Amino acid sequence: MTAALEQAPPAPELASPREQRRVLASAFAGTTIEWYDFYLYGTASALIFTTQFFPSSSPLASTVASFASLAIGFLMRPLGGIVAGHLGDRIGRKSLLVGSLLLMGTGSLLIGLLPTFQAIGPWAAVALVALRMVQGLAAGAEWGGSALLSVEHAPPARRGLFGSFTQVGSSAGMLLATGAFVIVRALTTEEQFAAYGWRLPFLASAILVGLALWIRLGVKDAPEFTAVQEEGRTSRAPVLEVLTHHLRPLLITIAQRVAQNSIYFLITVYLLSYLSTARGDDEAGVTAVMIASAVGIVTTPLWGLLSDKVGRRPVAVFGYVAIGGFVWVLFLFLDSGPLSLLPLVIIAGMNVAHDAVYGPQAAWFAEQFPVEVRYSGVNMGYQLGSVVGGGIMPMVAALLFAAGGDTPWLICAYVTAISVLSLTASLLAKDPHGSALRAARR
Repeated sequence: MTAALEQAPPAPELASPREQRRVLASAFAGTTIEWYDFYLYGTASALIFTTQFFPSSSPLASTVASFASLAIGFLMRPLGGIVAGHLGDRIGRKSLLVGSLLLMGTGSLLIGLLPTFQAIGPWAAVALVALRMVQGLAAGAEWGGSALLSVEHAPPARRGLFGSFTQVGSSAGMLLATGAFVIVRALTTEEQFAAYGWRLPFLASAILVGLALWIRLGVKDAPEFTAVQEEGRTSRAPVLEVLTHHLRPLLITIAQRVAQNSIYFLITVYLLSYLSTARGDDEAGVTAVMIASAVGIVTTPLWGLLSDKVGRRPVAVFGYVAIGGFVWVLFLFLDSGPLSLLPLVIIAGMNVAHDAVYGPQAAWFAEQFPVEVRYSGVNMGYQLGSVVGGGIMPMVAALLFAAGGDTPWLICAYVTAISVLSLTASLLAKDPHGSALRAARR
């Protein structure tokens, strides 16, 4: 055993504390802006795109069409993830992250300038869908690279905490997106908001992208990955290698992603439409989501840190069980509960149930794959799970609501079923909690 240890190659040195801080700032700022742009579309699809780009004589048809355009962005994410994974495993994580940020910012800026159906007819919807596809490609490249930069720069026993800085970007991005719409709606009349107000948050993304680029350009790839490059161990076909040699962890990461992303988009997108129809309220849901997003900036890293202490699996199991039960409470409340208490309900769903899964997710997904194919494996698992989960959730929820006789109980049963699927995947996933702690003590 001693001889084997002597022959093992030395582990690459960790990045300096200064480099680690820059990486964490880059992960937070970059993913915040990326998700700000991506979530703007989700909020707008529930509040404005139904009439501006998909008008029809049937409110259900307009709603389904708008949510279908939202889902198209998710369908493009696996393609963006596969391309970025291949390049990221060969040339590095940083280069892909700079490109994804520019692509996302350009797509959002053009959405803010796009003529509506009234101006150019069906071509407005075609152009909107095309730009949503651009956003999907960019989002597919972003998450994996940012998560890996954070996790690969982390000490072994702090990967959950470091990885959560990428995850916090989701809450911060949603906070910015919903906050932007709340501010614009407060400063404009209904007519002004419909005419031009909704465009302002999209146009503002150009400024935010510039700030994130300035931070991100100063980041380097982690020593763990550069050592693979220097030793010539990068994979020639990382995507193919994942499919042929790492299929089990790929399927596990896909299944783990499904329930978490579904409950997120059920709350942050479909809930807005549901409240508008069932209770005639367009503001309570946006405000509650904004408050929960602010809370998530704190709770997400706390769940990541807890997973460093007790392991990824116990934390995730708790989260999936909570998601499966929460959805029933949510719709009972939405139908008859006082909307003044809605923020507390959404905090329970978002910051307790959802964040328990989401906080440790970057570290846990990265730990399922070797560094040579990690970008490809993580990206494919995350993005394919996003399509099956969150991407289609608002559209599926609208259809299930109609199929259930305008009641939400089929939606609840669906979310519970996929929570069981994700829970099963968590029980099968590798949890390196003990080995990380032993490495930290050496």
